[in-house]
Formats: sequence, structure tokens, C-alpha cells
Amino acid sequence: MKFSEVKDLSKVELVKRINEKKNEMFQLKMKHSLGLLANPLSIRNERREMAVMMTALNQKNAETKES
Repeated sequence: MKFSEVKDLSKVELVKRINEKKNEMFQLKMKHSLGLLANPLSIRNERREMAVMMTALNQKNAETKES
């Protein structure tokens, strides 16, 4: 998911999606530890997508504090 797509989401939606990504990360890490994960690079991709969402959320929080 690109930043341009994420920055248009509301704060509530961002928090919801970040929590979903955290859950997916947990599942991927568990599968990886058990040797069931076919593509270990998917962990990196999920982590990066979550970072993009967290960056957008932090920017929105900073904008509201300035106002």
C-alpha cells in the first residue's frame, strides 16, 4: 500500500488497519518459526506497510496538535 493511498484514511481507519497488520505479523512470525511460511519476505513487506500506516497516523496527530 502506498503512502498516497494511506494518507487519505481517517485516524480511526488507520488505527484499525495497524492493529490488523500487527495481528498478521504475529501470524506470519508464528508460521515462520514453525517452518510453514512459504515466503519469508512477506514478513518484511507487512512490517513496511505497517510503518507507512504508522507514519501517516503520526503526521495526522502532529497536525491536530499544531492546530
